[in-house]
Amino acid sequence: MSFKKSKSATERTLSTAEEQLKIVEVRKIIGPIADKFSALRSDASILRYLRARSYNTTKAAKMLKVTMKWRLEFKPEKIKWVDISQEAERGRLYKADYLDKQGRIVFVIRPGIQSTNTPIAQIKYLIYCLENAIWNLGSNQEQMVWLIDFQGWNTACLSMKVARDTAQILQAHYPERLGIAIFYNPPKVFESFWTMVKPFLEPKTHKKVIFVYPDNPRSCMVMEEHLDMDKLESYFGGKNIVGFNFEAYARKMKADESNMSGVYDSCCSSSPGLLDSKFRESVQSVTSPFVDEASSDQAICSNLEEMDGSTHGKMACSQH
Repeated sequence: MSFKKSKSATERTLSTAEEQLKIVEVRKIIGPIADKFSALRSDASILRYLRARSYNTTKAAKMLKVTMKWRLEFKPEKIKWVDISQEAERGRLYKADYLDKQGRIVFVIRPGIQSTNTPIAQIKYLIYCLENAIWNLGSNQEQMVWLIDFQGWNTACLSMKVARDTAQILQAHYPERLGIAIFYNPPKVFESFWTMVKPFLEPKTHKKVIFVYPDNPRSCMVMEEHLDMDKLESYFGGKNIVGFNFEAYARKMKADESNMSGVYDSCCSSSPGLLDSKFRESVQSVTSPFVDEASSDQAICSNLEEMDGSTHGKMACSQH
């Protein structure tokens, strides 16, 4: 076991053998139900939750169970392009058609473009994009890069609810997925907003935020260090003047969705965070021959609550 010292904190690291022991311990804490989820039961997934909780197995197991319940309740795999295409149309958030220099998927976010949709619709689209990105991650890659362009941003664009919900979802249900977040040319007024948002972020998260200003050559080197300037959009100082093409983006996302749905329908274990079909059948067999999907999800959700020894989330489960 070793410790890496940084300027403001001490980060714990373990050997591969020690990590494996922790993974096994988390599975024991959660119990057999861990085997009934696909992506969440993998070593890589459990390890991300362990790292997010500084290798505390009890906290990591609790965090995983909360995500299992959330996935049963929110059903992110059920969100379809037709549900969120209107939010995607203006290019306020999209997955870039290039990777960073480490091979990580890049999200472009332009908060200065006003959304005409509700906070729920914005969050659904964010989750849709995250699920798609995870589906497309390379086998040796787990993290993503966020590029945030502040052109046109002002206090009228401010939404504490969306910011808070985004931070909660990312940290609670997609831990250790953020590689870096580059805030490009935020205005002076953003400092006040950042002060309000920062308390919602875990220290490990806000340490990954880098501020870049185009009039500061030194900070602009960050862009060249991480990204191919020939492919980077011009609004980030790159040479790509085409930018976001909604028609091409829609075709790509719908093609991905079709592939993802095919795997979901066959309950393949590589699909992101879905339930194993045999487990769903076993739940149905002990309840009623006429039980539907919502009822089996309720049974699983209740089981998770009993294991957790709490009633937290019971109301949410009963609503589906």
